[in-house]
Amino acid sequence: MISKDEIKELLEDIENERVERTISTKDTDKFAKAICAYANDLPNKKLPGYLMVGAHDNGTLCGLKVTDELLRSLAGLRSDGNIQPKPALMVEKVSFPEGDLAVVEVLPSKITPVKYKGTTYVRIGARKSEANEEEDRILREKSEVKSPTYDTTPCLHSTIDDLDLDLFRTEYLPKMVNTDTLKADKRDIKQQLASLTLFDIASDCPTVAGILLIGKDPKRILFGSYIQYVEFAGKKITSKVINERQFSGNLITMLREIDYFIKYTIQKQRPVFVTVLREEMKINYPYEAIRELAMNLIMHRNYQTNAPAKFYEYSDRIELDNPGGLYGKVQPENFPNANDYRNPVIAEAMKTLGYVNRFNRGINMVQEILEENKNGQAIFDFKDIFTFKVTVMNADPKPEDGADDIKNGAENSADGAENGIDSGAENLTQKEADIVALIKEDNKISRKSIAEKLNIGTTTVYRYIDSLKAKGILERVGGDRGGYWKIN
Repeated sequence: MISKDEIKELLEDIENERVERTISTKDTDKFAKAICAYANDLPNKKLPGYLMVGAHDNGTLCGLKVTDELLRSLAGLRSDGNIQPKPALMVEKVSFPEGDLAVVEVLPSKITPVKYKGTTYVRIGARKSEANEEEDRILREKSEVKSPTYDTTPCLHSTIDDLDLDLFRTEYLPKMVNTDTLKADKRDIKQQLASLTLFDIASDCPTVAGILLIGKDPKRILFGSYIQYVEFAGKKITSKVINERQFSGNLITMLREIDYFIKYTIQKQRPVFVTVLREEMKINYPYEAIRELAMNLIMHRNYQTNAPAKFYEYSDRIELDNPGGLYGKVQPENFPNANDYRNPVIAEAMKTLGYVNRFNRGINMVQEILEENKNGQAIFDFKDIFTFKVTVMNADPKPEDGADDIKNGAENSADGAENGIDSGAENLTQKEADIVALIKEDNKISRKSIAEKLNIGTTTVYRYIDSLKAKGILERVGGDRGGYWKIN
């Protein structure tokens, strides 16, 4: 139990969310709900909460004389059977010149959710309320005594016909079970699926993991089991959308598709002039880092929600937004050095299939790769307990008008052709076409003159010229003085 001086401090700090003050001595419902909320410790602060009977909301005492009967009544809330599982609490009388306090100290429970008369109560700031479904899920997940995880539960509204059994036999099973064991295995298909937690024999239906990993159409059954990719022209979600894609289907297929997509669409590189004799490749996002983050997005997300995982690409950054937040024993203070699995069957499958590492160093590896590529470290946001968000800055940001130029690529190419430029597959932007047209008129024109004629900055001119060089359309013959531009 805390000291008298600490109680004084808590009374004076009327904004403290760990304290509930009341002058009522008979409202046992109110007391029990407060105890339940503190035992649940939804924010996972791992600190006790306090119910103080005999104090006004502003922290002043009401002159209460605490009786033994009141103390017994408060202590009895622990074991009267209405709060389950039973919370750990202590009750004490503390006397001040202005009156007495009955202080109930409630410790965070290791088994959550804690319910009062069958209802879960949580503390949100200074307010307590009934937990919604998402908050109840978080409490189940953070409980130190684990119930079966969601991916191991039977998917009761599905049948074995919802599984791609050919995919299971040809791709999944041979990678999960060694050859000698498979040769000796005489079990039927349902037993084989059940041995890998993909089928529930008792319920005669696939598990959630079975639907997700080898289902024919998981999204039809688990509505949020897809990734929404959107590319925006600018830095805000209100910017123009220039590309959109949905990754769905079973994870065996989706993992392969997202892997290729990151490698061949997300990662872009271009040569950057360093000296007359040397160029370096500039990479916007290193494939290995983004791939690792995307695989973690799939492995650790909450599949109970109807919301998809989000993969948003802005002109200056990528944001991955994952339903579910941190899980179990993983907390902001020990991330990324602690690990726990919301979906252990999916996690094991992804490790065996080679999509995630086995040594709990994926995030540390990501940070090293991003630092080396000059992206800066990935930024992890834990403020919202319902989601897990990570942001990666672009090491080669796009020009502000680049997205519009890309969207109008066909028109730009046509404009380039009208200016005598055979852009063909090069897909010139309008600005690139304008630069080439100016160079055709004067092959000794300076970058500064180009910038003035097109009313853009010289840095932007350098960027477009680098792009033209990368496309093999333009090259510089000689130095800045006495040299000239050559159009190929």
